Amino acid sequence: MTLDTSSTVAVVGASLAGLRAAETLRAEGHTGDLVLIGAESHLPYDRPPLSKQFLAGTWGLDRVVLRPPEKIASLGLDVRLGHVAGGLDLEGHALELDDGSVVHFDGLVLATGAHPRPLPGAPSLAGVHTLRTLEDSIALGRSARAEGARVVVVGAGFIGSEVAATCRGLGARVTVVEALPQPLARVLGTEMGALCGALHRDHDVELLTDVGVSGLRSDAEAPSTSAAASRTAAGDAMGARVVGVELDDGRVLDADVVVIGIGVVPTTQWLEGSGLEVSDGVVADATLHAADDVVAAGDVARWFDQGREALIRIEHWTNAAEQGVAAARSLLAGRARADAYVPVPYFWSDQYDVKIQVIGHPGPDDDVIVVDGSAHERRLVALYGRGGRFSAALGFSRPRQLMAYRPLLESGASFEEALSHRPA
Repeated sequence: MTLDTSSTVAVVGASLAGLRAAETLRAEGHTGDLVLIGAESHLPYDRPPLSKQFLAGTWGLDRVVLRPPEKIASLGLDVRLGHVAGGLDLEGHALELDDGSVVHFDGLVLATGAHPRPLPGAPSLAGVHTLRTLEDSIALGRSARAEGARVVVVGAGFIGSEVAATCRGLGARVTVVEALPQPLARVLGTEMGALCGALHRDHDVELLTDVGVSGLRSDAEAPSTSAAASRTAAGDAMGARVVGVELDDGRVLDADVVVIGIGVVPTTQWLEGSGLEVSDGVVADATLHAADDVVAAGDVARWFDQGREALIRIEHWTNAAEQGVAAARSLLAGRARADAYVPVPYFWSDQYDVKIQVIGHPGPDDDVIVVDGSAHERRLVALYGRGGRFSAALGFSRPRQLMAYRPLLESGASFEEALSHRPA
């Protein structure tokens, strides 16, 4: 089908991808009803600062919101915040919300994102945090600012590493626990992963690699006057509080604050039995269509990427923004006429005083060659090659030099061509 301008479109998910989809629908001439449904009570806000500036307290809420209220109002949306979609009737073109109301639609954008992966078998304890929402960031910041706070971050991925850096900047004693031999080894490979690990050690953060977490220890297991006092001071006198992290090699790390950063899970449980294919996200074709009148965007979308000839899912800000736009255009064009979405991914991470940037699709087994700067300087550009093709470029505090390689990735250059390229 091709939507006409009076059709009703529902967007489930009121974060970056959902907002960009709604804005694009209006910009491309859709004048019909447009319903924006969000599980949180807040207007759309930016998530990257939650592990950095907002967590550190250097940015307030005004710097985090994606659009001011008047800008949202100008879109003429039926905004339903604080509501979760509980079921999808694909054939009947209807959504059921948690309050029992039903939203009928002609076109649907799925942008429900993802939620933090829990630590298997871990009990619910005060002082244990995940990071996905504004409230999560506020609670973590309050805990990390406590005098003498001992913070243990489980997982040295991008979010975990950013949290570690920010908490260290707040004055906390920080330990990072990573099950892999090097941080980010599955994304950047062992050599560049080791460099990411060196950043932590440069800033007096203890990094423990090649070791897993077997459990969390609470003050209820080993009651003491000091533990009870700290629990009362934290305002949680009635519940058990974390006091340690048990490692699978037998060690126990003392902890006042534990941050679980072991990845995310696409938020798709409400789509079970809907008729859509759900497998590590909402499965979609190259045009982002999961069905003739349903598109997916953002962290929840697992689409067929024609460049890689595979189903992929990307959990980064730039993809959510670009994919929200592309999904809206695909929905308006109709499945038969829509363009394929074939991005060159870009993502970044701010850790300590270093900006890490990546363009393309790096892999753990790629050939990696540093072409500018050095690991010793903590300032470099490294190129990745796979099967003779140029697959990605990584920069440590080299934004201008890094971006010079983007056109080569867009054109499908060989690894040899990339290595011989000399940015102006």
